[in-house]
Order: sequence, then structure tokens, then C-alpha cells
Amino acid sequence: MNTNPMICDLKTGVCGVGEEDEHTQMIDFNPQQPAITLYYATDPICSHCWAIEPTLNRFIRQYGQYFKVQLLMGGLLAGWNGFADRANGIQQPADVAGHWKEVGEHYRMPIDGTLWLSNPVQSSYPPSRVFKVIQSSHPGNEHAFLRRAREAVFVFNRNIGEEQVLIDIVNGLGLPGDDIVQASALEAAQDLLEEDFQRVAQLGVRGFPTLVMVNEENKGVKLVGSRTLQNYVDALQQLTTTPLIPAAVPALPELMAEGHLLFAREIEVMYDIEQQEVEDFTAAALPAQTYHTKHILNELYIEPA
Repeated sequence: MNTNPMICDLKTGVCGVGEEDEHTQMIDFNPQQPAITLYYATDPICSHCWAIEPTLNRFIRQYGQYFKVQLLMGGLLAGWNGFADRANGIQQPADVAGHWKEVGEHYRMPIDGTLWLSNPVQSSYPPSRVFKVIQSSHPGNEHAFLRRAREAVFVFNRNIGEEQVLIDIVNGLGLPGDDIVQASALEAAQDLLEEDFQRVAQLGVRGFPTLVMVNEENKGVKLVGSRTLQNYVDALQQLTTTPLIPAAVPALPELMAEGHLLFAREIEVMYDIEQQEVEDFTAAALPAQTYHTKHILNELYIEPA
């Protein structure tokens, strides 16, 4: 066959480089959609949900090509009237402070928790409704909102049940905070939240965090509470015959470009390093002028400069 791309081959009818034995082919140009859905039932004030972020984020980054993630708001705290979590000894806001402190110290994701003594969150529904409004009107930003809301309430002791705090968080994402928070107070936002509650119930979720992975045959695996990375991988493998090949973890500059804080525990888990190695690792991975190192609640964290 002629290999000059400027001349058409009279025998094959191909102009340019080609193969004589090529046949008519069906080609699918649609991107392959993951056949598995990972439902993550969570809540903005779920302390164990904050605690598992390092491991869950690594799992999603390395194996997210095999599934699509759907976050569901679970409605952890409708209000304090009649609320009781006897398993954790919680019947009033002040009871949460000690529980949060224990969770933060155990998992080393910093949690202050003293707002439960001075300015307690009255309901987790307001930030959950803001999440749903962002998800519906500014899709792609809801994950960033949830992350910033958790930083605000767990680390910096801000009451994310308050309107102005929510406006500040949304504005920080470059979205119209006033408009979104106002929309979250409407009945339509509560309807969206109720849809999540219904789905959570259908999945048989009774506590948070809960992950339910479901394949195209509608077979699923449910994982409740804190799990190891290998637990997540093994559960995913049960739902597919495809051998799982992890993607490379993102470089630290890529994580920093997302704009949120990075805590020492997150860096340790993402890059398989020890606590005492975090500062040197960070200094080697990032130009000095691009980040600041700070400490809070006896934990190191870095933020964009």
C-alpha cells in the first residue's frame, strides 16, 4: 500500500496511511460510564464522616474510575426536641462536646467541639439544604461546599446552622451565598432533602457514615463506620469481575490547587508516610511561596498561600 498521505490508494480507496485488511468497524465514542454507584450517606455534622475523609478520599481518587459517587444527606439532627443518641450518651448539645473531642483525638482529624457548650448547632438540616440547592443549581460544587462546611464546624468551631456562616462558606466558593442560602429556606429545598432521606431509607442506612456500592445487577455491598482502604477495595471487587487497577495518587500540588485545607493525617494517608515525615515531604513537594504551614488542636495543616 502507498504510505504517502497525500496520495489515495487506487486499490483500497484509502487516502493516507491505512491498512489493506481493515474492515467496517463499529466504534463507540461515548465515554464509558461506570456500572457501579457508590452511595455515601452522610451529614454535615457527622464527626465520624469527618474522621474517615483521609481514607475515603484516597479510595475515591484511586478507584473512582470504577464507580460514580452519589452523596446523600442523612438528616442526623432534625432538632434537639426529643433527640437522644443513647449509644453515645448524647441527649443534649453539651453531651456532644466530649464525644467530638474523643473522635478527633482517636482519628487525628482535628475537632474542637466547644461550640456545643457555647453556641450549639440546633439542626443539621440548614447546611444539608444548602448542599442540595448547590447540587441542583451549581452541580459540581456540592462536594467543595460540604468540605468547607466541615472545616468550619469541626476545626474552627463555627456554627454551620447559622445563616451568615453558611453565606460566608458559599461566598468562599465563588457562588452567590445570599441567593443560595435564601433558596435553601424554601419548601423546594426541603423537598430535595426529603428525597435524599427516602433514598437513604431504601438503602437500609441506619447510621453514618455508611457507604453502599451497587452494581448494574442491583447487587450491593454496605460498609458502615470507619473502614480501611483495603476494606473499601475488597468491597468494590465483589461487585465486578474486572481486576481493579488503582490510579496513581495525585501529586500534592494538585491537591493544594483544590483550595481547601490539608491536614497532616490526610497527607499521611494519601502518600503512605509517617506523621514525623509530613513537614519534610511537604517542603519537598511544594514551592515554599505557595503554601503556609499552621497548627491547630495539636495537628499540623497546610493552606494555599
